Amino acid sequence: MAAGVVGVMGIARLYQYTVSGLSVASELVLPGLIAAEDMPGVSPDVVIREGEVPGALEDVESLGPTWQVGKGRFLLEVPGILRMLLTEGREIVFATAEGVAREEATVFVSGTGFGILLHQRERIVLHASAVRVRDSAVLFCGPSGAGKSTLAAALSDAGYDLVTDDFCGIAMDADGLPWVQPDGRQLKLWQNSIDRLDMADRRAAPVRKVLEKFYVEPRAASTVALPLAAIYVLREARPPAVPGIQRPNIVDGALMVRGNAYRPAMVRRMNQQALYFQAAAAISQRAGVFTLTRELNFAKFPAVIGWLEAHWTELGLLEQAA
Repeated sequence: MAAGVVGVMGIARLYQYTVSGLSVASELVLPGLIAAEDMPGVSPDVVIREGEVPGALEDVESLGPTWQVGKGRFLLEVPGILRMLLTEGREIVFATAEGVAREEATVFVSGTGFGILLHQRERIVLHASAVRVRDSAVLFCGPSGAGKSTLAAALSDAGYDLVTDDFCGIAMDADGLPWVQPDGRQLKLWQNSIDRLDMADRRAAPVRKVLEKFYVEPRAASTVALPLAAIYVLREARPPAVPGIQRPNIVDGALMVRGNAYRPAMVRRMNQQALYFQAAAAISQRAGVFTLTRELNFAKFPAVIGWLEAHWTELGLLEQAA
């Protein structure tokens, strides 16, 4: 839902959001994001606006078929939809292709665009959903279709507040501890998942008009930064894989963290391999990295949640039942 319209930096219409702990002022209404309070006189961390976007950068350092990187800038094209110019982690300027409605730009701006912007800010960005377990954040990583959002939705309804969906920004504090900022996002679920989880009454706008995928209001969402307690890399239980939770060695755990970066190619394009290597090692040491192998079957959700709760009790994240 959108917040009240305010004027910031000479732009007439801006909607206020909080994304990954950053205040955002956007010309676009961004479905799926939870509105922030208006803060008159306070400059936002990030501005999203429509404007002229160049076809190429003058100071190109690296490039590919649909992207270019220059000093502090990232130019991205989604063919037939839009172009975006991201500058120093502070601004996203977008221009839609001819005949494309602005609304079609929203999922790309708030998803891929903001993920790149967090990379510009040297945040560790993982392709993950997260829930709150007491005073910590627990992440679920995996490729598209692995069931991250669906598992987070089921856990949310089981009493664990949603922290983030789709991507997760992690910041390391001065002591090397990883912290997860709440993203203020609604869940993005396919219609089949909405039906099977009985969430039709919370279904909101479609993610895109051409998809049977919708924003869904979580039961409750966390609004505070939380220390990262555990990462679960989701795997499907196909023979010979055995269902359950396992802990890989620290090297494999660090590789799993790096392998689940949001848009992994961005890490290379923006020369952040060393940053991710150091963060992955720290996360593997300070927070547990585990594999969660389970059948992709809605009927198995109660059992999977039971495994997780038992594991969280072992880790000290939940109190032992009396």
